[in-house]
Formats: sequence, structure tokens, C-alpha cells
Amino acid sequence: MTDQQRITIRPAGPDDAGTVLRLLDSATAWLAARGRTGQWGTEPASTDPRRIAQADDWASGGGLHLAMCDDRPVGALVVGSASDDVPPATEPELYVRLLVTDREHAGLGIGARLLEHAADLARSRGLGLLRVDCYGGDDRALVRFYEGCGFTATDAFTVTRPGRDPWPGQLLIRRLG
Repeated sequence: MTDQQRITIRPAGPDDAGTVLRLLDSATAWLAARGRTGQWGTEPASTDPRRIAQADDWASGGGLHLAMCDDRPVGALVVGSASDDVPPATEPELYVRLLVTDREHAGLGIGARLLEHAADLARSRGLGLLRVDCYGGDDRALVRFYEGCGFTATDAFTVTRPGRDPWPGQLLIRRLG
């Protein structure tokens, strides 16, 4: 059995907030080591009270799903409603609030699998639109990742953050058949 075949996705709950923080910490460290600090900065999510509260909300809100390789969490997906930072949808949608994967398992298609899971969730709810936003700065590699997963870039936006640099965002959509 290949690693790809061992990847399963399960619903998560309140006990999984720490897992989300661990995945975010690992991804932030990986990005920072490559000089890519614009997306999530340099500080661990697990030391930021705002991010801790956010992880708790995600874990208790019913939209958190974990990708598992055997018994180890290797990715997280949060779906729900869009943030206030992006233009509102003009039709019913499912919104990807978070996608993060364990960089130790890079190349296994975990992110793409989680996005396909989000599409399946949307379809099961009778929805024809899946949206996501991502960091749109630097070389736009993350935008290209989402485009490779069937999304189309639409609106660029900027999030102003007191005491911090503005965050360049990109909204993307995927129509579901």
C-alpha cells in the first residue's frame, strides 16, 4: 500500500485544536526557513492567543477535518462561511477557511485530497460553489497550487492589520458539477 492510499480524512472535534496548532507551527517554521514570512509570519501559532482561540473555534465549530496517514494527522481542512475580508458570495457556497499540511509528507497530494473532500462536502449539501482565499504575495506559488486543484483566481484583496504589514490576499472559486 502506498502512502497516498493510506491517507484518510476524518471529521475532527474539540480535542483536535492542538493538532491544528501543531500543523500551523510546523508549516510556519517551514515557510520561515525559506524566507517566506509574508503568509503566516515567523511566530508559532501555538503561542499566539488569537490563533489559539481560532483553532479552538474551528475545532468546536463542526467544519474541521483531518487528513490521517495511519494514525498520524498530516493535514487539516476547515470549511464554513467566508471571512469578512473577502467579497461576499452571490450564491450559496462552502468556503475553505483553512488548509494546512504536514511538510514532512509533502508530495503526497494531501492538500489536493483535502480540497476534493471539501468539494464532496459542498456537493453533498447541494452547493455548486467552493471558494477559498490564500496568501497572494511573493511569487504567488500558493495561488498556482489552488489553480492546479481546479480553482480560478478572481478578486485580489488586502487585509490591513494594525501594527503589521498589509496582507495581500487572493480569492479563488471552483464551480462544482
